[in-house]
Amino acid sequence: MFIPNTQIKSSINLLDFIQERASIGTWEYDPISKNLNWSNETKKIHELPLDYIPDLQQGISFYKEGYSRNTITQLFTLCIESHIDFDTEVLIVTPKKKDKWVRVIGIAIIENDKCILVQGLFQDIDKKTKNAKELAFKEQQLRKTFETALIGMAIVDLEGNWIDVNNSLCNILGYNKVEIKKLTFMDLTHPEDLRRDHQALMRMIKGELDDYEIEKRYISKNGETVWAQLSVSIVKDNLGQPEHFVAQINDVTQIKKNRKKVSQLLETTKNQNKRLLNFAHIVSHNLRSHYGNLDMLLDIVKIDLPETTNNEIFPLVELAVSHLGETLTNLNEVAAINVQKDLKTEPLNLLNSFQGALSSISALIRESKTTVSIDIDTDLFILGVPAYLDSIILNFLTNAIKYKKATEPAKIEIKTNISNDFVVLEIKDHGQGIDLKKYGDKLFGMYKTFHRHEDSRGLGLFITKNQIEAIGGKVEVSSIVNEGTTFFISLKKYA
Repeated sequence: MFIPNTQIKSSINLLDFIQERASIGTWEYDPISKNLNWSNETKKIHELPLDYIPDLQQGISFYKEGYSRNTITQLFTLCIESHIDFDTEVLIVTPKKKDKWVRVIGIAIIENDKCILVQGLFQDIDKKTKNAKELAFKEQQLRKTFETALIGMAIVDLEGNWIDVNNSLCNILGYNKVEIKKLTFMDLTHPEDLRRDHQALMRMIKGELDDYEIEKRYISKNGETVWAQLSVSIVKDNLGQPEHFVAQINDVTQIKKNRKKVSQLLETTKNQNKRLLNFAHIVSHNLRSHYGNLDMLLDIVKIDLPETTNNEIFPLVELAVSHLGETLTNLNEVAAINVQKDLKTEPLNLLNSFQGALSSISALIRESKTTVSIDIDTDLFILGVPAYLDSIILNFLTNAIKYKKATEPAKIEIKTNISNDFVVLEIKDHGQGIDLKKYGDKLFGMYKTFHRHEDSRGLGLFITKNQIEAIGGKVEVSSIVNEGTTFFISLKKYA
């Protein structure tokens, strides 16, 4: 049958078109003549010029050393010797040193039980293979993340059946994977939470919600209630139809128990504070009444029975009553600080406050020959209560003078720095210092004294610390015996 040249040419052009579009080349090898022929597309896939003439050894050398070269060599040999066709995916290395995945197909042509020709196809599958491997790697990462997540994770179908669960969820609910997959999420949900949970899922299926988060209860295998923070999202197909749910279940049972304990503790503390406040009022009222009666009786005795006061006992009784009144005054002062929770603070100029305090003790400063240096910006304001700030400054200044070294006048250095939203006030003296290793945990305690001084009552630092904390500040100390003490007072900065 005669076939016109135009038809032959058309068929060749069509074959070239198919090869180019599908990235499929052809090849054949003649075992007798040892000739190897590649189509143009096969050469393009190898990234070789079209005039390249291959031979068998060169053709094999393009395959990546190791698995790919060993595999193609073995399959090609079996095809020729045992007439076994092959179809494999391996790596080649192009002249540009680029690794490329290819699919190689070989078919043995047999005549008289002898392979006279091997024909095959050579396809570029690099992009498809690398995408598939990348997808497989991501799926593997996702699977690993799913399995090793510290919180419970699950995939649930639209009917509420568990498609997959991770180990953390099994541990939370006490089931293994085989057991839990025989149940639905409804079987494990606390009856009182089932309706709310089911309604949310139905809204997601209807498209009203994409996700939701609730706190709910599950029933574990041993019957215990498990509190969990549940987050659910819905997965849809390309047409927007719901496929399944993805759930994250975080066990918050211990947090719930701790909250309950804290709540109970706060309630107990609140009741105790009420009782202590009532006790303080009773002490303040009743003891002050008794003190007043005793003081009045002593005055009556001194007026009506003056002869009875001329003995060594009466002055001691009078002193004891005086100390009682002083103690009551101190206790009332401390109680007043702690009771006032909502103090009204206002902007106070720190430099002006110091200058006012120094003015009020100017006589003491002159008499003691104390030197005071102040480094405070004129426009620096803090938030505080005027009476409290005056008391705080005066207490630190008078303490610095009171506990100076016996051999030299007091020297006080005052400066400030800013730390976040606080003004840190540094008051440094060069006095006797305090042994912080010995007294550090008692420094701000009530009725604690650390020097032998006739005016020491052990209340100054205690009251001052309470005043500082009452206006939202804090106080810290650094001290070396016989070198001096520095107090760091953090006060809220006024913007």
